[in-house]
Amino acid sequence: MAARVRYYLDENVQIAIAEQLIRRGIDVVTARDLNLLGEEDTNHLERATAMGRVLCTHDTDYIQLASSGRQHAGIVLGQQDQHHIGAWVTFLTRIHNEHTPDDMQNSVAYVRPV
Repeated sequence: MAARVRYYLDENVQIAIAEQLIRRGIDVVTARDLNLLGEEDTNHLERATAMGRVLCTHDTDYIQLASSGRQHAGIVLGQQDQHHIGAWVTFLTRIHNEHTPDDMQNSVAYVRPV
């Protein structure tokens, strides 16, 4: 079986998204799980990368970090005022089912209705 995409949700992404993904059997950790609330974005990205997890966020600072050439395991960006829990869960489930960690390496995906 091919490796599956795993996620790291920063502190800006609702915990309910992680809960819904876990119910679907998808491997997710949150900044809260790791007691890393308040950490700098660079630290979250480094930790997610070291763990081989796609970082999920509402924070556009991660896009700037990625465009600077920083290596990462993938970033998914959504807009807090536009993407409700269902949109996130559906989009992340689709990525999980259709892509591998290698596909996501150094890529940026934007939550969109699916």
